[in-house]
Amino acid sequence: MRRLLASALAAWLLAAPGALGAEDEHAVARAEFLAAYKNAGAGDHHDSRALRRYPLYPYLQAARLEHALRAARGGWLDVDEQAREFLERHDGEPVGRRLRRAWLESLARRDLAEPLIEHYRAEAADASLQCRWLRARIAHGTAEDRKALVTDAVNRWLTPRRLPPDCEPVFEWLRATGGLTDDLVERRVHLLLEAGQPEFAKVVAKRLPAERAAPLLTWAELIRRPVAAIDALIASPSTPVLPEALLDGWTRLARSDPAAALERFEPLLAARRLDAAEADGLRQALALGLAWDRRPEALAQFEATQARDDYTLAWRVRAALWHGDWDTAEAAIAAMSDAERATPRWRYWAGRAAERRGDLAAAAALYESILPRDNYYSAQAAARLGRRVEPHLDPLPRDDALLEALGDHEFLVRARELLLVGMRPEAATEWLAGLAQLDEDARTQAIHLAADWGWHDIAIATATRQRVFFDYALLYPRPFDREVESAAKAQGIEVPLLYGLVRQESLYRPDAVSPAGAVGLAQLKPATAELVARRNGSVAPKADDLRDPARNLSLGAAYLKSLEQRFGGQTIVALAAYNAGPAAVERWLPLEPIETDIWIENIPFNETREYVQRVLWHSVVFAWLATGEPQDTRGWSQYVSAASERVARAGR
Repeated sequence: MRRLLASALAAWLLAAPGALGAEDEHAVARAEFLAAYKNAGAGDHHDSRALRRYPLYPYLQAARLEHALRAARGGWLDVDEQAREFLERHDGEPVGRRLRRAWLESLARRDLAEPLIEHYRAEAADASLQCRWLRARIAHGTAEDRKALVTDAVNRWLTPRRLPPDCEPVFEWLRATGGLTDDLVERRVHLLLEAGQPEFAKVVAKRLPAERAAPLLTWAELIRRPVAAIDALIASPSTPVLPEALLDGWTRLARSDPAAALERFEPLLAARRLDAAEADGLRQALALGLAWDRRPEALAQFEATQARDDYTLAWRVRAALWHGDWDTAEAAIAAMSDAERATPRWRYWAGRAAERRGDLAAAAALYESILPRDNYYSAQAAARLGRRVEPHLDPLPRDDALLEALGDHEFLVRARELLLVGMRPEAATEWLAGLAQLDEDARTQAIHLAADWGWHDIAIATATRQRVFFDYALLYPRPFDREVESAAKAQGIEVPLLYGLVRQESLYRPDAVSPAGAVGLAQLKPATAELVARRNGSVAPKADDLRDPARNLSLGAAYLKSLEQRFGGQTIVALAAYNAGPAAVERWLPLEPIETDIWIENIPFNETREYVQRVLWHSVVFAWLATGEPQDTRGWSQYVSAASERVARAGR
């Protein structure tokens, strides 16, 4: 929670010039808050009247109470009474939920069972705290609570992940009272295996009789070592195996090594004597694995399977496109559900198939039908029709009176102030809590409010929730024009493309950090940024450097350019590599040149396929906004060169 708040405030103000009006009624109190919050653990509190009236004053009070609760020793103390009174005033507010967790953790640490039971709220607790609450009820709960206690303990047991040590005494009590039956142990192991946790599943399975544990241990091996486990099942047809375990292990094998799965498919069917439904489930998984690996055998397996769900049909279409079987692609699209077949994706490919067989009128009608949808597929359809793309602007009207009222809403006032002091997670929580109190019109107008504040990621996320997609001036801001233009010019990259990448990667957040550790506007991992800097003869960036828009964008543009060069100047392939990594994209290169739209459609990672498509569409919108002119997307309709061609060019 502790941050360099003053630095964060300065960074935000630089990123959002003009976010504060000429008159800022909270400026003095905000500065005092920043200083006081930084020193919340100090005991000397001389707060001015302005600070006590500041909208974020409860956050300062909560921070001070949290410090005091962490230091608390012994029984019920004055700080507990203060926490109780604070929660009475702020129960239901985000700041109240945050303090309640800190208080409950303090009560649990001090073994104050009765107040822990009384003031516990599930929404404020993690697994460890929930188990401390259960332990308190075991020790001090009422007889009337015992039935509910057993139910709560069983529900805690039935989780698909490893639990903290605080939970073990709960399960020992449940076992001692006869509540932890073999059936419950088996259900827990099932949950762990379904979640792909074979090692801990084996530990839990030791509680079962050997004959009951055996099929579950086989399942664990199918997850850990699918090739060896499948071979063992072929060699020993009498070994018991659960149908769901076999399908799980087989699916993993088909996904990771489709060639090995293909080799073992018929021997496995013969050895295990599976019924028709079980055999077809394995065949479906094999067909999908072969399609993800773009192997021609996928077509025969799709033909043989009885599976006709939309997901399987989608990959049947992709496999047919990759291997030039347009009749199969068209038939698979026709077999989809009405809703799926009507999406821009499959209307576009149905048009491509109709065009391929010479029915130009049908193709044109399909392309025309998706032009208003404003996405990658509509842009591709425009190119097939020989037209330029002009997005369908639909501005969201401003209701100034309503916006003024929203600006005074207590939750949204706190959200803005939290944003200004650099407490973004807390700001987002207050924003969502505030939206929940608004009617539909007010929630939609709140998009303007977030945009006015320069809070672009929240404005766009709120617009998505409210299904506002076509106010491009509102949803495609350009807050880093100078930095983007400088970085793009230095690398010979088009400005709209780099802005499209930034919008997709970080939604304009200089401080964004991904779960994988990618940082900043262009979402660079520190190791990648260091390598790019070294290759470009510049000093390796420190962690904080990547939060600087100019530095981050300079390195991001250089990295994208290096990927373009690595893949023979193919920008679309470079975009895929930017998201999935160049090693993965190397595996996806075709043996022979293939049309770009077919290559994109067959990207096996859903995230990467959508990433490429969205960045391309974003680049169209940014170029249109910059020029006011319809955009030509026919350049997308080229060919991705074969792997051998790229290697040959690199050798020259």
